[in-house]
Amino acid sequence: MKVRTEARRQAIVEAADALFQEAGYEGATMSEVAKRWGGSKVTLYGYFPSKEALFMAVVESCATGHLADATRELSTAPTSLAGLEAALEHFGERMLGVMGNDKSALAVYRMVVAESGRSDVGQLFYDAGPRTSVETLAAVLAGAMERGDIRRADPQVTAQQFLALLTAEADVRLYQRNPPPLSQQEIHAMVKRATEMFFAGATPRPTPAG
Repeated sequence: MKVRTEARRQAIVEAADALFQEAGYEGATMSEVAKRWGGSKVTLYGYFPSKEALFMAVVESCATGHLADATRELSTAPTSLAGLEAALEHFGERMLGVMGNDKSALAVYRMVVAESGRSDVGQLFYDAGPRTSVETLAAVLAGAMERGDIRRADPQVTAQQFLALLTAEADVRLYQRNPPPLSQQEIHAMVKRATEMFFAGATPRPTPAG
């Protein structure tokens, strides 16, 4: 029964994913999801009490689910500068791997960009994944600041700055019709450049002599 229930939930998510991509968040309705899935609205609402809840499930399944494991790994980074650098690089490669090669995730990102000015879809997207990553990254960076590994600053802002560097080279893919996949070597190089730039700015500077 459990397997069948999980399969049904996933079928609903897949139907909703296709509809959100086609009609946008505002244009999608629960009635149409039920129609495409082939079940009743009563059953659909038994799984997802609102369109917002269904959208968040789609986001987690297709666009940000990969961040959960990467974020958990980041939270257990060794408490050393070398450990922090390795953890940030690993996190970055997991993140760019999806942005570079997962067409479904890219489609969700594009939909969020297109819809954000017309609805709360952007905030829903942020709450469904990126928020936890930013908060976890900020906590890890705050620890590094306490140890003196990086300069003291607002950890939340510093986390956002690192993420901006991380996605700087890949963001253009959101605006391209059919961007080619990124190789693991390309992803590694992008992440390496981002982390090097981050630490160039974040490394404590020597105090000038009197």
